[in-house]
Amino acid sequence: MNERPFWNPYLAGVVLGLVLLAAFVLAGNGLGASGAANRTAIAVAHAIAPKATEANPYFGEYVGPGKNPWKDWLVFEVLGVLIGGGLGAWLGGRARFTTRMGPRMTSRAKRLALAFLGGLIMGFAARLARGCTSGQALTGGSLLSLGSWVFMMAVFGGGYLLAPLLRRAWR
Repeated sequence: MNERPFWNPYLAGVVLGLVLLAAFVLAGNGLGASGAANRTAIAVAHAIAPKATEANPYFGEYVGPGKNPWKDWLVFEVLGVLIGGGLGAWLGGRARFTTRMGPRMTSRAKRLALAFLGGLIMGFAARLARGCTSGQALTGGSLLSLGSWVFMMAVFGGGYLLAPLLRRAWR
């Protein structure tokens, strides 16, 4: 299958807005992702040490008799994103196992290690912020939450300020 061009970013933004609207109308919830990772971590911890997780005040909200941490809107949403992303990559002719690297990266292992470290930092920060970028920016922004708008401006401002420094790593 031949590789198709990416969508126009403005069209993709409009479609994402319609998906967010549909999520509110059909499911009564906005979009986000970190809650699914959080619930998965709690489920794994509970499988390893059930008594300790049930005794923990935070984990105890999610595990115990009659509770299932995976029975949550965000878990099903992320599963849908994974399935939809895979289907979209396949239909767009882009489904392949590869590691994209800038010209200055020395090895695939270093690239993957840095990506994993970045993911850990982002996951930790999402827990501190009580939500991920998509939840804060898309859902919080659409609800006109002041904290979400401040967050979005900080993300865009930080990205704008750091872009010249990071661009050098990809030349």
